[in-house]
Amino acid sequence: MKILLTGVDGQVGYELLRCLQGLGEIVACGRDRLDLANLDQVRDCVRHLAPDLIVNAAAYTAVDRAESEPELALRVNAQAPGVMALVGREVGAALVHFSTDYVFDGAKDAPYVEGDRTAPLNVYGETKMLGEQAIVSSGIPYLILRTSWVYGMHGHNFLRTMLRLADSQDAVRVVMDQIGAPTWSRTVAQTTAHILAQAQVGGPRWWRESRGIYHLAAGGETSWAGFAQAIMEETGSDCRVTPIASVDYPQAARRPHNSRLNTAKLTHRFCRLPDWRDALALCLRA
Repeated sequence: MKILLTGVDGQVGYELLRCLQGLGEIVACGRDRLDLANLDQVRDCVRHLAPDLIVNAAAYTAVDRAESEPELALRVNAQAPGVMALVGREVGAALVHFSTDYVFDGAKDAPYVEGDRTAPLNVYGETKMLGEQAIVSSGIPYLILRTSWVYGMHGHNFLRTMLRLADSQDAVRVVMDQIGAPTWSRTVAQTTAHILAQAQVGGPRWWRESRGIYHLAAGGETSWAGFAQAIMEETGSDCRVTPIASVDYPQAARRPHNSRLNTAKLTHRFCRLPDWRDALALCLRA
């Protein structure tokens, strides 16, 4: 199986490059080799390689900057996946694509299930929603894996920011009224690899029966402040975490207050997911 893997410079792509070994021939592309902002390049790359599987881990993830760069975010998060899907269908590929809890507005008082209405609050979430829609309408065999609050020891993320601040400050102020499940990038990658191993055995019938949107996030829930406190505890830091309200930490892009994702569909069909606190401890030890 020939696998086109995009976004290998990012958090999830970095882990996927390691976790997908053994499933086939991996053609790994970072932004220097495949820039999703260049739609002609995306089209030509998929046609030339004619992969059996496309795993798209590339995305425009600068949530606040997207408010001032909506056209770029749209090309990378919506139009490029749409091109991948259409050309991928032409060459006989299947597609795995990663999306986000930010496709929801956070107004629900329970974890979101896959069929809940999407209503993003910001440009980033809107472009990710449009990317999902483009893939679904393309006709390609697909998996869309929505995840939340991704972190790891590679790339730019909340964990690395907290570790850096803990080394230079006595206290940090962190939002307490946004709730979700911090999800280790390696959890995303390992779960994806596990699912694709099943797909490899099942073949076309597996894709017909399993295609769709799934929520892939760690078990449990916490706030950003709770996540920060757990990081300090796990690392033995004396840095104090001061919980604050979202209104006291203004940002260009609005965030949903409820980012919880119901993962029952994925866990029932494929595998169980670790609790967020257990995964954090493993990440820091690794």
